[in-house]
Amino acid sequence: VHTDWSDGKATVLEMGEAARARGYEYLAICDHTRNVRVVPGLDGDDVRRQGEEIAEANEVLAPFRILRGIECDILPDGSLDLPDDVLAELEWVQASVHAGQRASATELTKRTIEAMRHPAVRCLSHPKGRIINHRPENALDLDVVFEVALETGVAVEINGLAPRLDLRDVHVRAAIEAGVPIVCSTDAHSVRGLGNMPLAVGTARRGWATAADVLNTRPLDEIRAWKTK
Repeated sequence: VHTDWSDGKATVLEMGEAARARGYEYLAICDHTRNVRVVPGLDGDDVRRQGEEIAEANEVLAPFRILRGIECDILPDGSLDLPDDVLAELEWVQASVHAGQRASATELTKRTIEAMRHPAVRCLSHPKGRIINHRPENALDLDVVFEVALETGVAVEINGLAPRLDLRDVHVRAAIEAGVPIVCSTDAHSVRGLGNMPLAVGTARRGWATAADVLNTRPLDEIRAWKTK
């Protein structure tokens, strides 16, 4: 989810309180990084300052847990939009392509899998980049992405924003058949946006996903250990 540190409307604490009220055990705060440009983004110093706010919120909300995370832009060369030492501090890193959705399949796939091989990355956000009735799916080669996901332990996201629903159902089915774990995300930019989860779950079910296929059905300890075993 996003907060008022980037393009969200609620504070860290408000998002945590709302998620706890919905019965969640944990919530990952994943604001944008600077390279997005069209919305406010965080640099390394901002991420660390936000970490202090998350720590304070966790004291109030315990045993509920807010995870320090980021939706980190993938740069054109496949590198990530934050220094490695900052990324290493975080508990959940989503990697995303925003600019460059019209690139060729070769270029976009190379860029994406380079980022997926970064040791901090836990999940690939909205892989096909579509916005319904506005922008078609990009040319990303999902077969290659799923192969690299299996190699690296990176999950792929079903984004629950109504204009995205990305991955779509047929892609979810392919990911599951390949053995790639799914994350059902709200991509909430407000407290109300936490209500997007049924759209992500419904898309997962249309792709024949079960709870066992969805990474964030698992307990907090398993989430925090993901890719660190």
